[in-house]
Amino acid sequence: MKVSGLICEYNPFHNGHLYHISETRKNGATHIVSVMSGSFVQRGDVAVMDKLARARLAVKSGVDLVIELPVQFSLSSAENFAAGAVWLLNCLGTVDELSFGSECGDIGMLRQALDRVDEIAETRKPDINDIMEKGYTYPRALTSVLNGVYPSAAAIVSEPNNTLAIEYLRALKSFHSKMVPFTVKREGASHDSGAAEGCYASASYIREKILGGADISELAEIMPELWAKAVGEAAENGGIARLERLERVMLYKLRMASPEEIAQISDIAQGLENRIYGARMAGSLDELLCSVKTKRYTMARIKRILLSLLIGITREDMTHMPPYGRILAFNDRGREILAAAKGKAVIPYGSSLAKLSQTNRVTRRFAELEGRASDIYGLALDNVTSAADDYRAKIAIDLE
Repeated sequence: MKVSGLICEYNPFHNGHLYHISETRKNGATHIVSVMSGSFVQRGDVAVMDKLARARLAVKSGVDLVIELPVQFSLSSAENFAAGAVWLLNCLGTVDELSFGSECGDIGMLRQALDRVDEIAETRKPDINDIMEKGYTYPRALTSVLNGVYPSAAAIVSEPNNTLAIEYLRALKSFHSKMVPFTVKREGASHDSGAAEGCYASASYIREKILGGADISELAEIMPELWAKAVGEAAENGGIARLERLERVMLYKLRMASPEEIAQISDIAQGLENRIYGARMAGSLDELLCSVKTKRYTMARIKRILLSLLIGITREDMTHMPPYGRILAFNDRGREILAAAKGKAVIPYGSSLAKLSQTNRVTRRFAELEGRASDIYGLALDNVTSAADDYRAKIAIDLE
């Protein structure tokens, strides 16, 4: 039994994800567990489809067990996103390998890039700060300085999947994990490509097609037919989520917030709370985002902050690693993973949010935020769902 862990969003699942699972199996994995973002995703957006539907479909597409990444980690920086997900896999106590995609497809190159990044971050702080003072983001400033010393490492960290891969390696090192890293070279369209390349297309491109009302036949060319049909059914049943449906509640929340409240969000720094507060009278979400965005503050970061404000995620909520693992779906092999984890797992894993919340103050807070996120997500769907659905949710069990 070889258990491989994947970190994903499946927003939505596409042929590149299917290839990743296939290559992970070829590398010897008999069982696969995925940690998946739930209602909200790392780019600062709603997931296009409900998390339970995505988890169920993932199990039908080659994953054996799906565990939810808590919302405060899915709406966070790449470093926190990676740390939360790796923590959940590591705490299971039975995962042998961490499998992830990358543009370079070489663990040695990624490890060397991580070492170079850490070296430059420590030894060239004044140079990095000088560039940031010109209005650039920390990652952009770091990469710029890195390029002057180690251009090959800078080329690696400039690619989005490589960047996440490096953060996964950082988390493995930080937790002294015994999980062995394995990377699959990304095939086909690039991360945010605006066009398909054969049967491969980026999730961004596919989301654009879905939100634009593409029919099943068009989607089936760039994603598994099972998922294309599920998207079509979700569209017919009002189950597609759109961030713009949250526009008014996001504007309302910001208009009611104080600079002090905004400052409590973990991604706030360098007085950004004042810039966001100053834009509170914007008449639309687009106007708000454009008035806050600068070279230093990316659109994704601003959207994550606004959604964190709406949900109520604070800096304090990022001081704890996930205290439990919430199961969203599994099959027979997933059950075997859970059986093997008994006596080895260092945090509880279960499907009931209500039961998982009952251990202590931290578990209650995590469950509270997750329930709140799901309630808000329901407002983003074409057909609004009822409140408190997350506590009544039935997970997907796909047993043969």
